[in-house]
Amino acid sequence: MTEQCLEVITISESLTKDISFVKGVGEARVKLLNKLGIQTIEDILYYFPRNYEDRTKMKKIIELIDGEIVCIKAIVFSRMAVKKIRKGLSIYKLVLRDDTGTITATWYNQKYLSHTFSIGETYVFYGKISIKYGKKEILNPIFEKNNSSGKYTQKIVPVYSLTSSLTQKVFQSIVGNCLALVTGSIKEYLPHWIRKKYNLAEINYSLKNIHFPTSYKSFMEARRRFVFEEFLFLQLGLFSMRNKYQQLQGIKFRPVKELQTFIDRLSFKLTEAQNRVIREIQGDLQKEKPMNRLVQGDVGSGKTIVAALAMYISVKNGYQAALMVPTEILAEQHFKSFSKLFQNENIHICMLTGSISKKQRKILLDGIKQGNIDMIIGTHALIQEGVEFFNLGLVVTDEQHRFGVKQRAILAAKGKNPHILVMTATPIPRTLALILYGDLDISIIDQLPPGRKKVNTYVVDDTIRNRIYEFIRKQVLEGRQIYVVCPLVEESEDMEMTSAVKFANTLKEVVFPNFNVGLLHGKMKPDEKESVMRSFVKGNINILVSTTVIEVGVNVPNATIMVIENAERFGLSQLHQLRGRVGRGEYQSYCILFNTSSSTVAHERMKIMQETSDGFKIAEKDLELRGPGEFFGTRQHGLPDLKIANLFADLDLLKLAQEAAYDLLAQDSNLVEKENEVLKERLLSLFWNRADEMAFN
Repeated sequence: MTEQCLEVITISESLTKDISFVKGVGEARVKLLNKLGIQTIEDILYYFPRNYEDRTKMKKIIELIDGEIVCIKAIVFSRMAVKKIRKGLSIYKLVLRDDTGTITATWYNQKYLSHTFSIGETYVFYGKISIKYGKKEILNPIFEKNNSSGKYTQKIVPVYSLTSSLTQKVFQSIVGNCLALVTGSIKEYLPHWIRKKYNLAEINYSLKNIHFPTSYKSFMEARRRFVFEEFLFLQLGLFSMRNKYQQLQGIKFRPVKELQTFIDRLSFKLTEAQNRVIREIQGDLQKEKPMNRLVQGDVGSGKTIVAALAMYISVKNGYQAALMVPTEILAEQHFKSFSKLFQNENIHICMLTGSISKKQRKILLDGIKQGNIDMIIGTHALIQEGVEFFNLGLVVTDEQHRFGVKQRAILAAKGKNPHILVMTATPIPRTLALILYGDLDISIIDQLPPGRKKVNTYVVDDTIRNRIYEFIRKQVLEGRQIYVVCPLVEESEDMEMTSAVKFANTLKEVVFPNFNVGLLHGKMKPDEKESVMRSFVKGNINILVSTTVIEVGVNVPNATIMVIENAERFGLSQLHQLRGRVGRGEYQSYCILFNTSSSTVAHERMKIMQETSDGFKIAEKDLELRGPGEFFGTRQHGLPDLKIANLFADLDLLKLAQEAAYDLLAQDSNLVEKENEVLKERLLSLFWNRADEMAFN
């Protein structure tokens, strides 16, 4: 594609043009960019840098400090010296000087440099300084002639997250070409009054300065605009979905008088937190609009009984209730506990999973369709074709983050605007919950039932591995079971992490040859995973080596030790979820974290795990240390990703964006005014897979 061809692209078309239209992007680079999710010019312009290098700092050679990364302006003082160390490794050295001293520039395996430099010419070099025994080196420096415009040095340079084979220089060049193509022509989609009130930079200026800032001030202005924009669009989308849902005509349930009698007959006493959440659910169920509520609670806080009581209310009102869970074993567990719970209540319960026979499936489907079955507990099988309900009044999804929004919507569509209850055992800081679940009302069970034993947590290294193995051996001989979690499935050459497959073999053949060691990982077929987990539940497997697929799992009261290898590789919330797999029975339980990192951050994270078992505090710290991108993806919620905003660092901007979203929708609830046309178009494109849920689609 030539530059002449590029000039005929109209303003309106420019952003949606395929990336192949850009100068410097051939067929091979298109494939590499596609791997990053970049298809269009707009995609690359919103592929923000992950970091920046300040290459404006120039120093004289005499001023250089060991370990710093700086720019120097120097004259080439020698010919390139090449030294072959071994096959596949050659070192290239060049002596440089300025008016204060000399330094050696060193590169590895850069053959093309042999004839690049001329003695006496001045260049600008940017790289890391090494000073040993008084000798100064600049390692693998980026360079350009001093008389050039300073394309790669003497400026603030963006650093992107890239795939191998795509260098920073090439990517920066492509971004530069895209900006040259569209700068000045991009329509501003934020209304003028919002930009003025919240002091937000204009779109063309912001895109240019988020990629190639001319100063720290211009970068901060651009970043502020895009952080605010991300929050604003998220809030507008969620408020709109909430508004549309609240306009629906729902099923108004009558109060169930026998509910309290049923609660009083339970073999345990509900916590005040559980009672509070049940009251909130009852309030929703007695309104004419459908309930749309999230119940989040820590591991062991008692969400299941809350769901069961909500389903009880639905059935006592003459409606069916469905509970969807992510695995067959979890479905079996809930089916057994619900059957026991409601054994004296004349409530018909069934379990619908993918493994039941055709004959049994037909019997169940007929019973569900005719209304002979009151409570249906199942997996994804619930949302398959052919599953028809007689009068579905309540939909409950357990472990919501394992289901996409669409799956929840498919199940809800099998009734006439049924009430929806979403449950998660992944504690999420309230700020993040408001973003991810802004279209739902939120209930929190922030209290654990009395008598639940704390899981003793220890951070260890390899020096006491044998002692840990002895402790495991002792526990197994006493009849207990053990989880061992590894971060990888198979060996990886470039990452020194314990793989599940290799580690399971070592434990089986070398460490515990007399015990039954099982293996579970995500690459196994679903029925294989179910089989292994079932064996563990039955007690046939003593030690289960697994990847994080057991993070959300079944209740195994006999499992008392959770060993996590390379614990520093996991997020805090993930570690907390894994720890929650043990401590579910009468025996004292333990979590052992093998930490192989000496970094301060890793040490701080491990310390938090030892000091607290409060999932919400852990989640807050996780968000602070790692940011929202790694903490909790938004994709499965059908929401646009947060590419630049950080919910911990940018909380003030979140509040301002929420205020702006309220004000905007108060003025123009359907975004039909001319000033909001472009904003509405962009909003619908960002929420493309949930646009049908919005009030103004």
